[in-house]
Amino acid sequence: MLAKLIVTVFGAGLIILVNWYFLFSRRKAFQAEQKEKGIQEIKVVVKGGYSPDVIVVKKGIPVRLYFYRDETADCSDTIVFGDFNIRKPLPAFKTTPIEFTPEKEGEYVFTCGMGMMRGKLVVR
Repeated sequence: MLAKLIVTVFGAGLIILVNWYFLFSRRKAFQAEQKEKGIQEIKVVVKGGYSPDVIVVKKGIPVRLYFYRDETADCSDTIVFGDFNIRKPLPAFKTTPIEFTPEKEGEYVFTCGMGMMRGKLVVR
């Protein structure tokens, strides 16, 4: 009886920990660096997700995101920025630049082609 209670409590604790991690933990945001000709740039590695997955940029300044796809999984073969009408293929083991200028402040989600992998672009 005691063993069942311990296993149940341990299992419930793991379920709570996993839910907290995926639903409530804060992800670290990365600020894009302003490079040549005032373009904001950042490199993003695609491997089972996006790293970094929260990117902060400034409004009204061109953005260039370099996506390096370090895998061959079907899910990550496309990047979609729905709010900016951008859908671009990401070839495996290559870097693909994506350029646009965010004109409005806000938080914009970007996903893989299947919508399973997610990231966030924060425009300030």
